[in-house]
Amino acid sequence: MAKEKFLKAYANLPEPERYQVIAVIDGKTYSWNAAFIEITNETKLGKSILSKIEELGIL
Repeated sequence: MAKEKFLKAYANLPEPERYQVIAVIDGKTYSWNAAFIEITNETKLGKSILSKIEELGIL
């Protein structure tokens, strides 16, 4: 469910916004674009990013 919300939000973002940082995991920043790659590939990092952006109320 969170993945679908993320994908919908990502699809509706203007291109320049996709370069904005949305999460910091272990001191590293991740943009919407980086998050998209990790989440769509269902990596462990992608799951962490998804969890973090839910926690922050972005989704």
